[in-house]
Amino acid sequence: MKTCASCGREMAWRAEWSAVWDEVKYCSAACRARKVTAKDRELEDAIVALLVSRTAKDTIGPADAARAVGGEDWRELRESARRAARRLVAAGVVEIVQDGRVVDPSTAKGDIRIRRRLPAG
Repeated sequence: MKTCASCGREMAWRAEWSAVWDEVKYCSAACRARKVTAKDRELEDAIVALLVSRTAKDTIGPADAARAVGGEDWRELRESARRAARRLVAAGVVEIVQDGRVVDPSTAKGDIRIRRRLPAG
């Protein structure tokens, strides 16, 4: 499995990609067009900074990162913050949780929380 460089969702191998699988970076034409912007990197940095300022088990919501980066226009950054969180999960930095349980970021629906990745065990 690969992870989309833009949205952070897992990509399954497709027959039409067989000749270029090593070059595939995006799960869809929409993600390929969107790519990762400087604002997206700011959201990733904001997520990490917000989590570092809390205890290891504390969580934040994507809206917290959106508020930190977007100011008055934070609402339009909510989905971008979710995408940033999924990319950080793929990088092994954070976990996405719902009801205190780690969930697959590719399939999580509804409200999510983000926390630092906890050591195994």
